[in-house]
Amino acid sequence: QKAREASDFLKARAHENRRVSVCLLSEGEPSVTGIEKRLALSQATVAQQLARLRHEGLVETRREGRVICYSLADDTTKRFIKAIYEKFCR
Repeated sequence: QKAREASDFLKARAHENRRVSVCLLSEGEPSVTGIEKRLALSQATVAQQLARLRHEGLVETRREGRVICYSLADDTTKRFIKAIYEKFCR
């Protein structure tokens, strides 16, 4: 069971756009529009990737009026993304 959980955890981050999205989330709480602009992807694509990450429990949302902001869900995810960011994005 734990091996399956680990596999699911890693699989959700394996997609390049999701990986970049969570790296952006490690820098703050962007909206779909903010991520869309940074990645040069359509809003539908970004929303779909964020929905997958939210379904996996990796991101959470916060509403500011009509804007929904996204953030990393927990400390484990934050540490994992920080390690990837340090290794590949610095």
